[in-house]
This record gives sequence, structure tokens and C-alpha cells, in this order.
Amino acid sequence: MLRRAQQLFGLALAAFTPILFAQEAAEEGSNQVLNMPVGVTPVANQVYDLHMLIFWICVIIGVIVFGAMFWAMYFHRKSRGHQAEHWHESLKAEIAWTLVPFIILVAMAFPATTALKDLYDTSEADLDIRVTGYQWRWQYEYPEAGVSFLSELTSSEDQIYNLAEKGEFYLQEVNNPLVVPVDQKVRLLITAQDVIHSWWVPDFSVKRDAIPGYINETWFQVEEPGIYRGACTELCGQGHAFMPIVVHAVEQDEFDDWLAEQQAEAEAIAQLMEQTFTMEELMSRGQEAYQRTCAACHQANGQGIPPAFPSLIGTPIITGPVEDQLDVIVNGVSGTAMQAFGALLNEVDIAAIITYERNAWGNDTGDIVQPIDVYNYVQGQ
Repeated sequence: MLRRAQQLFGLALAAFTPILFAQEAAEEGSNQVLNMPVGVTPVANQVYDLHMLIFWICVIIGVIVFGAMFWAMYFHRKSRGHQAEHWHESLKAEIAWTLVPFIILVAMAFPATTALKDLYDTSEADLDIRVTGYQWRWQYEYPEAGVSFLSELTSSEDQIYNLAEKGEFYLQEVNNPLVVPVDQKVRLLITAQDVIHSWWVPDFSVKRDAIPGYINETWFQVEEPGIYRGACTELCGQGHAFMPIVVHAVEQDEFDDWLAEQQAEAEAIAQLMEQTFTMEELMSRGQEAYQRTCAACHQANGQGIPPAFPSLIGTPIITGPVEDQLDVIVNGVSGTAMQAFGALLNEVDIAAIITYERNAWGNDTGDIVQPIDVYNYVQGQ
């Protein structure tokens, strides 16, 4: 019996040791993944402290309960002459095992309620950002600044299909990260355009579903500059793994400079609409925009993934009237996976993509679409 008790104690110690080391590693900023991250926001710190408080309460309860069991089994075993008691319906025991858990639950409810209240308090925000989930990318809008952009995966097709070496941040890198200032309360207004997505950054303790037709609110206030990564955590289709989240938290001055650059870039895009581009310029820009936005569904070689994602090689939509292809890209196709890109891409990128698709992979239509053509089409709808 003693040997059995020693074995059980050894198993219990082996089970708790990794958790103890994980707590120490998390507090020291290690890459240890056996415990939840401490986080870089006030709410994340509250959640971590609450998690550890309840964990240690459970440890103490476990030690007391199993300690009493092992002590009773060893010191009151039959070989020492003890006989089992024949009693039941003890009022004192009933009161004890009802009252004690009640007191423990009430004690745990106070810090949990405080954390939940802070988690859902989105009032008095310093900055509002609208987040929209699409298959399979994120759109970020700064309404007060008039800035909007798409954040899309930049891991290459060759990496995805194991034809190239994967980097440290494989499937965790994007072309346009979300940029926020530190020590400012940032409120996110989260929604979706097609299916349910979920915006999750573990270092912020933020996870909110993005639901079409609804706007969910959440907030965070980053205390330390840095790069923080997350992902969509709602199964949203075959490209679910390809819509990571990257947040750059920077000092206020750096954020102001970045925001001014984005505003200047938006103005530059507007000015480009008045320009006439050559075939070579449109093909170069179109190839880049296609690889970033369209290749996930239609493949880099334009062959598609039938029947959900048709081929773009020699098909009527590519070789037919330009207006038909404009309608598909701008307005999408109802009842299919082809979403509307009119609100996602600017006129320059749409013109470049159409020109590229109509003159790549042997299509050779010779058609050139200018940004002003896209603008006139959208305005004439």
C-alpha cells in the first residue's frame, strides 16, 4: 500500500511540475507554451491573474481531497484492523460539502466578474477601427482618418505546397498589418461580409466573432510596443488557415506618421485614376494584385479549383465582353464563392487585375482596362 501511495504521489508531482515551470516561464517572457500568455494589455493581465488564482485554488482543493483520501486509505486500511463505518445521511457532512463549495464559488465570482466587466467596457475609446472579415482576408478601416486597407497573407504558394522553405512566420505574415498606438484605448467594431469569422489575438486576450449583419465590439490597450500575431478562429472555408492577424503597436508619434502616409497613399491612388497606363504597367501591377487577392481560389496559374473556383484560361468570362468581367469582380456572383471586390479593391488594382487575367496564361485578348473605365462602370450601375 505504501509503495502504491508513493507511485501515485510521483505521478501527481510529474503532472504538476510542467505547469509550475510554465508559470515561471510565462512571467519571465519565455516562449514556453504550456501555460496561457501573460499578455500585454490590462485585460490580458487580469485574465492571466484570474486564471492562475483559480488554478491554485483547484490545486489546493485537489491536494486536500486526495490527501484526505490517501491518508484515510493508508491509516484506516483493513490490514490494521479497521472496519468500515456503516452510517449515512450525516447532517454535518451534508452542510459542510454544500456550504464550503458555495463559499469558494462566491469568492471566485468577485474577481471573475470584475474581469468580465472590464473586458466588455468599450466606452471612452481613443481610437475606433472597423474590422471586416472576408474569405479569406481582413479589412481594416479608420473611419475618422478616412483610411482603409486589406490585410492578406503573404506566405507564398510554393511554401503552402511544400515547394519552398518555410520561414519563421509561415502563415503568420501579412502585407498590411493593423497599426495601433500604445497606451491608447482602441475599440474594434467587428463584422463580416460573407460567413462567420473570428478575430483573435492571444496577447491581447481578445477574441470576437465577426458575423455578417452584426457588429460586435471589443477593445484593447497595448502597453508595450511590438508585433503581435493572431488568427481567425472560426472555420470559415478552405482558406481558413490563410487569414492571419498581425498587429503593430507603436509609439504615438510613429502612429501619427504612419496614418499620414496612409492618407497620402489614398490620395495618390485617387490621382492615379486620371492616368493612362501602358500594358506593361498594368500587367506588372495586375500580377502582383492577382497573386495577393485571387490566387488563393483560382491558383497562381489561373487553372482554378473546379467546380467551386472555375478556371480563368479561355473561359467566356475572360474572353467575352469586358463589362461582364467587371460585373463579376465588382459585384460578385450570387450563390457562389465569388465575392464582390468593388468595396475591397481600388479602381487601379481592379483595372490591373482584369488586364492581367485577359492577357495571361495564353489568353492574349489584347484588352487594356484603365482605372477610369472601372470608375465609370461603377458610377453607371
